[in-house]
Amino acid sequence: MAYYDGFLSTPKMSLGKKLLHMHWLFVILLTLTASIGFAMLYSAAGGDLDPWASRQMVRFAIGILGMLVIAVTDIRLWLRYAYVFYFGVLALLVAVEIAGFVGMGAQRWISLGAFNVQPSELMKIALVLALARYFHGASIDDVGRFLFLLPPVLMIAIPSALILRQPDLGTTLMLGLVGVAMFFAAGVRMWVFGLGALLAMIAAPVAWFTLLRDYQKQRILTFLNPETDTLGSGYHIIQSKIALGSGGMFGKGYMLGTQSHLNFLPEKQTDFIFTMLAEEFGLVGGLTLLFLYFLLLMYGLVISVSSRNHFGRLVGLGVTASFFLYVFINIAMVMGLIPVVGVPLPLVSYGGTVMLTLLFGFGLLLGVHIHREMTIGRRDSGDEF
Repeated sequence: MAYYDGFLSTPKMSLGKKLLHMHWLFVILLTLTASIGFAMLYSAAGGDLDPWASRQMVRFAIGILGMLVIAVTDIRLWLRYAYVFYFGVLALLVAVEIAGFVGMGAQRWISLGAFNVQPSELMKIALVLALARYFHGASIDDVGRFLFLLPPVLMIAIPSALILRQPDLGTTLMLGLVGVAMFFAAGVRMWVFGLGALLAMIAAPVAWFTLLRDYQKQRILTFLNPETDTLGSGYHIIQSKIALGSGGMFGKGYMLGTQSHLNFLPEKQTDFIFTMLAEEFGLVGGLTLLFLYFLLLMYGLVISVSSRNHFGRLVGLGVTASFFLYVFINIAMVMGLIPVVGVPLPLVSYGGTVMLTLLFGFGLLLGVHIHREMTIGRRDSGDEF
């Protein structure tokens, strides 16, 4: 049996063969979903490509090209440099703490010359790669040992603490939930999740009084009873519910939504874009978008479980879990089912770093599909890293 730099060698695939094995239906579904976003951003601007739709189209085009490059890259390179990428993004989070600039009331961005980057979004992918790298080499006995789980817990906790300080409660929650999903996919014992839930309940009162900002507490209180402050903290969610209900079955028509176009609906191009879609296209339009998301999620799961190597399975499941959390949290938020935490609707909401990060993740997922027959050495089978 031949080895290559510690990894089990497999027949090298040509670029043409990799493109042939690309999951093109998945790429088409991504494009259809993003196109809905372009249309809604055009509507949000009152029938103008500027300032949102045109920029989003450019970012998507760049992101798709990058996604295809990532997809055809040998998956073993992502395994080899997973920790390098993770610590690089962690360094950017520290840099945000030191020299980041404030936007929309939060210090989340850092300037890298010609463009600005939101490292907290990149950390969602970096964490998936790092945890997949860590658990890839683990045996069944390893994941049952408490001390073995301390390093991945720190991998989640350290960036989460930095992101919470920005402050960005939504991304912090997503990072923690993605970590939980990775632990579950890696086969961590259920008692660990039970212990984690118990510790979370104990820590919740402490977090309320010491970690959460006043406006974050107010968001939670408003979620419980938005009618207590209809013109203040409860205004956003009340207007969102009005817009959702007024859309009816088929909506008011494209660019004819009153709540959004009369500016009653806040952040219609980002957090509340699903509300605008539901107002203009009704229940049918909302369910159509949800069906596209469902197909993407199902393909993500199928791609993940079809991988012969553990690293690919973990990366695929991590990316799919992250995508699901984007969809679930945003839609539940605008419907008033959970507090407003500022999570965008994937591929539809306006945002550069979010769009490119999502396509980065999908590139990894497509790479898992292309290299699904590749077998990679693991420590428990005698291979060395």
